[in-house]
Amino acid sequence: MTTPTRSRTLGNDSRLPLFLGLDLSTQSLTSLVLDSAGNVVSSLSLNFDRQFPAYGTLGGVLPGRGDSTVVHGDPLLWAEALEGMMALLGREGVLSRIRAVAVSAQQHGTVYLKSSFASTLASLAGHVALQDQIAPELARRTAPVWMDSSTEKECGEITAALGGDAAVAALTGSRATERFAAAQIRKFFQHYPRKYEKTGHIALVSSFVTSLLAGRIAPVDGGDGFGTNLANISQGIWSSAALEATAPELQRRLPSLALRDTVVGPVAPFWTERFGFFPEALVITGSGDNPCSLVGLGLLENEATGAISLGTSDTFFGYRRHLPPGGRTEGHLFGTADGGYMALLCFKNGSLTRQHVRDAFGLTWEGFSDLLLSTPPGNGGRGMLPWLLPEITPRVLRPEVRYFGGLTADDPGRCVRGVAEGQACALRLHARAMGPLPESLLVTAGGSENPGLLQVLADVFGVPVRTIAIRDSAALGAALRAAHLFLREQGTPRSWRDLAAPLTNTFSGEVRPRPEAPEVYSRAGGFLELYAREEARALEALGGA
Repeated sequence: MTTPTRSRTLGNDSRLPLFLGLDLSTQSLTSLVLDSAGNVVSSLSLNFDRQFPAYGTLGGVLPGRGDSTVVHGDPLLWAEALEGMMALLGREGVLSRIRAVAVSAQQHGTVYLKSSFASTLASLAGHVALQDQIAPELARRTAPVWMDSSTEKECGEITAALGGDAAVAALTGSRATERFAAAQIRKFFQHYPRKYEKTGHIALVSSFVTSLLAGRIAPVDGGDGFGTNLANISQGIWSSAALEATAPELQRRLPSLALRDTVVGPVAPFWTERFGFFPEALVITGSGDNPCSLVGLGLLENEATGAISLGTSDTFFGYRRHLPPGGRTEGHLFGTADGGYMALLCFKNGSLTRQHVRDAFGLTWEGFSDLLLSTPPGNGGRGMLPWLLPEITPRVLRPEVRYFGGLTADDPGRCVRGVAEGQACALRLHARAMGPLPESLLVTAGGSENPGLLQVLADVFGVPVRTIAIRDSAALGAALRAAHLFLREQGTPRSWRDLAAPLTNTFSGEVRPRPEAPEVYSRAGGFLELYAREEARALEALGGA
């Protein structure tokens, strides 16, 4: 194993308890250690491709075998990376001071294990490598992950059994989705019935890693469990109808569902014997990376602020104390650490589509931003439906960039504004179906460094926009969840806002809507209404796909 990526270790009061957050993403495992005063004591990252080359991953996943829609990860790699991270933390001398640990992980991936997995967890031997003890327990050698889109047929079957897209979304929080556990489990059952029969436990990635830490089968939380198409999100239980539509005798193979953060148990003796982990450290229910990022950005229990991540994909997400109204078929609803809900929309046409337009005119990102700031809001009624790639929101399987209002592909200023304005209008248009629009926006990821994009978002949404330079928000959210539950268990509870404040109140300025923006976008007959009409017309022409 080669040298990990390491951030500077900061000084802290050695008397303060420490809390560990682990984030197992697609490409890496990141650890972040906090003290109870909100200081980051340690931050480390292990890249799967670089640090564990024997597994042959590319971008953290296993190369496909002729079918690009099939994308799997390796549970043994995740186990070895977990052990490698603990070895590093042990050498830093922090494990003996950690009082609670929580896991964040890539959402939707499924790990298939034998019935003997529970007994193996309970008797992990400190002198044997973790991956060697786990290997015999895998009923399926690899795990489909969130990038897998090979289950269109199974999604159709589940949708038909449950009464259509709207019915599935109302019941489970999302329409039947290719990467979600239900369709993946159904495909496994149908293609490999004998292996399914030998499967005694199906974990999500977060509950799998949490189980390894606790030495016992861990529950899955609502943050991850509601991202399966298997739960009745209004009741907070596994849905018998969804289970029946997926595979036989599925309930006995699933973890229990925990709606709020709970203590799974103390850390397993394996970690104490092997690396000196504090033996009474609490292991907290794991969750998905998106719900953990909500905590890490300080947005839990804050319905007034929405977040937009301008990355490879653009996402809009926000906290909802109560279940939003049904009837939508787009977006996702996940649970949160406090028993509330997280609304999330994903737009596949994010930075790569913006970059395509930038490169078409030979621009730098600075030049791209300058054009956005120098062209008028509303673009004179000229617009773009920026579907360079198959789109998730709205669902567009046959991508095509479409122009309207007289926009042409040879006008750099108007095309740059067209792509940015089109993406911002789509964000606002579809966010309305997920509950009240935010009173302010927090923008993260690479696009948050572009002043022009920030101004477009402020203008289209009509609210102030702030940026925040938090790295590893999912690992930070996991560490905050560990601290929150530990302090509550100790009888010294602190609010989510109080815990997150030292780390999240570091905004890099604010961008406000321009005075003319409400008239351009929000009035009857304005640009947002025009965009909505053009999108509906295009979807109808594409046959809803």
